[in-house]
Amino acid sequence: MQRTTEEHLADITRDGYTIVHRAFSPELADRMVDELERLEAESGVVPSANSFEGRATWRVYNLLARGELFWGVPLHPAVLPIVEGVLDRECLISSLSSIAIGGGEVAQPIHADDALHPIARPHPATVCNSMWALTDFTEENGATRVVPGSHQADHTPSYGTHPRSVAAEMPKGSILVWHGSLWHGGGANLTERRRYGLAMNYGAGWIRQQENQQLGIPLDTIRRFPPRLAELCGFGTYRGLVGHIDRQTPGELILGDDRLHNQMLWDRVG
Repeated sequence: MQRTTEEHLADITRDGYTIVHRAFSPELADRMVDELERLEAESGVVPSANSFEGRATWRVYNLLARGELFWGVPLHPAVLPIVEGVLDRECLISSLSSIAIGGGEVAQPIHADDALHPIARPHPATVCNSMWALTDFTEENGATRVVPGSHQADHTPSYGTHPRSVAAEMPKGSILVWHGSLWHGGGANLTERRRYGLAMNYGAGWIRQQENQQLGIPLDTIRRFPPRLAELCGFGTYRGLVGHIDRQTPGELILGDDRLHNQMLWDRVG
């Protein structure tokens, strides 16, 4: 039986994370892996030279600009309500990228995704992120490691350290969702096969996005997006004010899409 949004939110409040099991089909996962492999080859993607991104990890960024196959990811009906519950409905897409941890990769340093935000801890969520399991996530192949309850800590971990953590194991088709203050990191892959995942990251409407969705995705592509997807990419406004252009949403002014209208805050209060 599917768990409710409220149950998942209770997990995040207590532990800092939750898992939506079998949220999408294995067939969709396989299609995404095939497409990611094509994109890697087409773009000449190679592992990075730093310990955070991984020296045996392949990443493809800006996936919303790379094909309609990925457009449904930010809108997943079982996950987006959880994210909106952690942040609010005016949250934004921060980034959508793939993370393929290759065999022999070492564990990523434990970190918090909101570590750059200069505000006292603990604090209300400014970030809510998720990881889609395109293959089974196991302790052996590099499942994301989490430190339960660490979202309530008054500091972030020192870079390069590995506090005691547990593997967020989950079958292919499942989605891990976590509070941006949770300490976590990719695990070591002790197998010979890649562990494929999609990092679908969201931020509060008043936080600048990790990837610039407005400039990184061609406007002709944005015009074909469903209105809610365009809003998540920043073509709406936050609370009827933040992000407006001459009292209009970017979607109205730049895309000419009246569906993206949002009344200005000052007009609401008179």
